[in-house]
Amino acid sequence: MVVTDPDILAGYRQDRAQDPDAGTSLALVRPTTTEQVQTVVRWCAAHGVPIVPRGAGTSLSGGSTAVDGAITLSTEKMRALTIDSATRTAVVQPGLFNAEVKAAAAEQGLWYPPDPSSFQICSIGGNVATNAGGLCCVKYGVTTDYVLGLQVVMADGRALRLGGKQLKDSAGLPLVKMFVGSEGTLGIITEITLRLLPPQAPACTVVGSFASVHQASEAVLAITAQIRPAMLEFMDSVAINAVEDQLRMGLDRSAGALLVAQSDAAGPAGAAEIALIEAAFTEHGATEVYATSDPEEGEQFVVARRMAIPSVEKKGSLLLEDVGVPLPQLPALIDGIAEISRTNDVVVSVIAHAGDGNTHPLLVFDPTDPTEHDRAQLAFGQIMDLAIALGGTITGEHGVGRLKKGWLPDQVGADVMELTATIKRALDPQGLFNPGVIL
Repeated sequence: MVVTDPDILAGYRQDRAQDPDAGTSLALVRPTTTEQVQTVVRWCAAHGVPIVPRGAGTSLSGGSTAVDGAITLSTEKMRALTIDSATRTAVVQPGLFNAEVKAAAAEQGLWYPPDPSSFQICSIGGNVATNAGGLCCVKYGVTTDYVLGLQVVMADGRALRLGGKQLKDSAGLPLVKMFVGSEGTLGIITEITLRLLPPQAPACTVVGSFASVHQASEAVLAITAQIRPAMLEFMDSVAINAVEDQLRMGLDRSAGALLVAQSDAAGPAGAAEIALIEAAFTEHGATEVYATSDPEEGEQFVVARRMAIPSVEKKGSLLLEDVGVPLPQLPALIDGIAEISRTNDVVVSVIAHAGDGNTHPLLVFDPTDPTEHDRAQLAFGQIMDLAIALGGTITGEHGVGRLKKGWLPDQVGADVMELTATIKRALDPQGLFNPGVIL
């Protein structure tokens, strides 16, 4: 389907990052098959027209922002899915939501672990494009750990099959890994083979309230030095109060930070992990520690963590960060973000997949106030500079997109940028795929 209606195109200009520099597409195309994607790519290659691949539009780094004169190729209509219980795999098209893949796997007694906070509205194709993570990735890994195979349409219109249902495969270069996280710059993914697991065991949940974010971050290190919990999530006071405003579930509004941890280990091992988590919370100043083995009660706290971004978003426009550091540097990162917030007089709420050092600072500002907007932009860059200085990354799971590419050379260096550009030219010599992303 080809769409040129200006009103419809307007709805595809921006993704959730709300990039103010978004362009306007020449047209929107919504294919349903690999063959249709090939037709679009061949036409664009023949006429020199760029292509912006787009999934559900939930990108937080401007990765699917429209480009003037380009084709926006939305995979939202590509929704085929097959579960193979014998090989414990799912073969899916990229337009399916993460939640739909999870549900289909669960119907066959299987589990697809990666679980971004937006799992109900983000697409599998977008998850693969950005190598998305989630709340359980501290123990179970991120999207790339579950991608066994891909079908990819290249810049000349060829459709390549990479990998497959085999769990072990050392034939040739690891090309599947190259495309995962490439943000639509090297090819258009039209089919994904995913590894599935047996269902997760029921989890026990421990919640700790802390007077300060520093105490909470030290507790994280005490836990991760000994175990890998099934979940270890962090919320600061701004997020706690924003979520409480929405859910009214009795969260401690006076707390400086909240940690939500889970163990899904069985029997005595699980009991030992819960005891260790409780002790770490207490030893690092938790004002309240609460544990529950009731899955529904535990899920309420997980929902509270998932609600953090939309709840904070009600306080104003957001610049959403995604910086990570090696775990020993987590307290320094969180303390440094607090100082950047004070110095620039900008509200910065920090939530985090704390167990793997991946934080999501949420900068709240009034877009109608030019001075406040400028302070927020300055703080945005300073947070990325801080993460790099601490040996970390400007993005743990959201991708570089268009909004963070200016900081990428500072993290990876000139030689890596040159190699990246070389790979891009080799696979996309006309530079048609997602121009302006990463490079």
